[in-house]
Formats: sequence, C-alpha cells, structure tokens
Amino acid sequence: MAVITLDDLDLRILDQLQKDASLTNQALAEIVHASPPTCMRRVRHLRQTGVIEKQVAILNPDKVGPSMTAIIEVTLDVQTAERLQHFEQRVQRETAVLQCYRVSTGPDFVLIAQVADMPGYHALVHRTLTADANIRNVRSFFSVHRSKFEIRLPLASSH
Repeated sequence: MAVITLDDLDLRILDQLQKDASLTNQALAEIVHASPPTCMRRVRHLRQTGVIEKQVAILNPDKVGPSMTAIIEVTLDVQTAERLQHFEQRVQRETAVLQCYRVSTGPDFVLIAQVADMPGYHALVHRTLTADANIRNVRSFFSVHRSKFEIRLPLASSH
C-alpha cells in the first residue's frame, strides 16, 4: 500500500474534516486559508487516492437505545493465511462487529462489538464465533464506562 505524500495544506484540510466533515467547501477553504477551488480540488484528490475513505456520522450509542460494548479476543486453532482471511471475511459481514484487528503476541484477533444486551452478545458469539470450528479460544470483556472514544488520526503538521 503506497503512502501518499501530504503537504501542509492537505494536513490542514484533513485535520478540519476529521473535526467536522459537514463543513461546506467555502467554510473549509476559509478555515484552512485556501481558495474554494483549490480546497475542492484537494479534497477530491484525497478521496480519489483513498486518503479519505468515507465520511460518516458518528452516533452516541447511549442515545440510540440499549447498548453494550464488548471487547473480544479470538484465538484460532490454525493460523494459515487462508484461515486468517476466512475469519476476517466472516467478521466483516457481521454488523455488530465495529472493528477487527489482527494482532501479534497473544490472541490472533481483537474485535470491538456493539450489542443491545447480553442476549445480543450471546447471539453474536453463536453466529460468528462458535459456529466456526477453527476457533480455539474466545475471551470477552465488557465496557462499564467509556472514558475516551476518538477516531481522529493525529497528523504531523507544520502549523
């Protein structure tokens, strides 16, 4: 995967869009001190090159109904490239799994899942984990309090 070279203007644009992706092009251009056509061209390029993957609304899970966050460690029995990929594909289809990380030392994967309640968690585990014969171990932790949640990437910038 190629790393894209970003200049100071790109970094300012990205920093602002991470704070508020709903800004109009005009407002964004004013904040980053660029002309609107330049800003629009830069944002389009950042999207086309995949630097900006997508723009979304971030919801507060406590405001949309009952919710429980589960942090799940998964160890596979066989860790061939094919088996790892199979597990990742299975998890990608599961809407309750918000994040999936292949990790080193310890479990093979760490999943972050959002479910309504304990029966929802059990249904997720049954659907996604216990049905797979290649899973050796599952260890889960449940969040009792979220003290920080951030998706902004820290960007090195000259400003």
